[in-house]
Amino acid sequence: MDIPGKFFSRLQTDKIAKKGFFIPSFLYALIIIIVGIALLIKSYPILADYPLGELLFSVNWKPVSGEFGFLPFIMGTLWVTVVSMIICIPVSLFCAIYLSEYAPRFIRRAFQPFIDLLAGIPSVVYGLFGIVFLIPLIRDYIAPFFDVTCSGYTILAGSLVLAIMVFPIIISVSFEVFQAVPSGMREASLACGSTNWEMIKHVVLKAGYPGLIAAIVLGFSRAFGETMAVLMVVGNVPKIPESLFDPAYPIPALIANNYGEMMSIPMYDSALMFAALILLVIVVAFTVFSKYILIRIKRGLGE
Repeated sequence: MDIPGKFFSRLQTDKIAKKGFFIPSFLYALIIIIVGIALLIKSYPILADYPLGELLFSVNWKPVSGEFGFLPFIMGTLWVTVVSMIICIPVSLFCAIYLSEYAPRFIRRAFQPFIDLLAGIPSVVYGLFGIVFLIPLIRDYIAPFFDVTCSGYTILAGSLVLAIMVFPIIISVSFEVFQAVPSGMREASLACGSTNWEMIKHVVLKAGYPGLIAAIVLGFSRAFGETMAVLMVVGNVPKIPESLFDPAYPIPALIANNYGEMMSIPMYDSALMFAALILLVIVVAFTVFSKYILIRIKRGLGE
């Protein structure tokens, strides 16, 4: 006779659980909104005194003279991030495909701890590696090979360090995505006469598109916001780069180098907060664009 009471109690528990799961999800989205609003409020003084176009597209960075042009920092950030992702994405995906589809189990088990270890190494260690190894390599061998003279503190050095840092993130997520593809789909493709590579290309990669895009977005976000390692090897010269052998000054390095210093300069604090706001907007815009591309891919696949 108490079955209806138990059923009612289960419904109430389910409703409470639903609300309980909603709250942390809502708070997660709310944190991003709060951070954006806080940065916007702190950036308001410089936005009120300077046209937005002048801030974003001016190349003059002379805070003492009241000139705050962010274009060199934006371009430096984009150069380092895009080049690092061009290096990182193909290598990471090929590595994930090998570990998931070709590697014997003992090799897979041997490699995975090293991948996890790479993800846990502090960024300052990567920066020191860049100073000790990559910068002399670029200065003494790579740049002279292209008839270029440079100090080694270049976009190429920063991009290589970033690529090494992002490798384990994209490899780990992509590997898990490939492993989640049902084995029945692989077996059906092979049974129809496909080679192993054809099965990977037409079954595993297509089924794993959403996860692969998520892995790339995660890697891009890590590369875009990385500070210490890039700061140590990229040169930190506020000018628009023209080649891989030019120095750059990414936005995270600008904030890390100057926040807390030179705050007696009018608008300087607001300018650095605006730089952080630019970072946030670009990452959010890239994430939204990636979601749009993912939706188009799903529609193209007929899902």
